[in-house]
Amino acid sequence: MKIPPFIKERSSNVEMAIHCQAPASKTEIVGIYGDLLKIRLAAAPVEGAANLELCQFLSKYFGVSRAEVQILSGKSARKKKVLIRGKTTQDIQEHLPQILK
Repeated sequence: MKIPPFIKERSSNVEMAIHCQAPASKTEIVGIYGDLLKIRLAAAPVEGAANLELCQFLSKYFGVSRAEVQILSGKSARKKKVLIRGKTTQDIQEHLPQILK
């Protein structure tokens, strides 16, 4: 399977490029936005609430601890780079089959 442009493997970690839309009625992955994975966040982008919501959502979605998810860049922007430790591109792709079709 071809690796989508928003996923990059870094050793035994994965870096993801994400477009965030906040606030929304619920937190969910909605699809692809250009070369980014688009995620709606139920938290408002005030005082880090949306960033916290994003990290908690990704940790639960990909089955890692909250400490394994880190925002690398874009903390105050819609476009973010997020590192997920302990996962491979294959692990991530297995969790996103509907999105990647």
